[in-house]
Amino acid sequence: MLKTLDPLLNAELLHALASMGHGDDLILCDTNFPADSVARQTVYGKALRIDADAARSARAILSLFPLDTFVDNAAMRMEMVGTPNEIPPVQQEVQAEINRAEGKSWPLGSIERFAFYEQAKKSYCVVQSRERRFYGCFLFKMGVVTPDAKLPGA
Repeated sequence: MLKTLDPLLNAELLHALASMGHGDDLILCDTNFPADSVARQTVYGKALRIDADAARSARAILSLFPLDTFVDNAAMRMEMVGTPNEIPPVQQEVQAEINRAEGKSWPLGSIERFAFYEQAKKSYCVVQSRERRFYGCFLFKMGVVTPDAKLPGA
């Protein structure tokens, strides 16, 4: 166990996060998402797992993961089929975690379901949560840590 790290962040997930760079995409998905088959096409090459629901998983990941400030949609959600503008509770909860991590209201973009699958295949990695509610799927684009950022232990 390491101090100040969220205990949900297992060694393999920490390795993937540390290996990512500016502009790389991370997919956080629910249990219904075809994580294994999609992840085989990503840079990392296999699905990662995190043992929590979508909101708690987002909190853990975003505790270390800076969102990209150079793009309009550094955080995106999968749109609901037939009602793309509806924001289900699972997405509202993850939105709250994004805002919490960034310390401000952060826009959550949206992407059509099948376009999301295609974008996921191009991502760096896929992290499957234990979220059982539908549409618990998100894309996070990695930003940068500024030179003047206060780092833990510094």
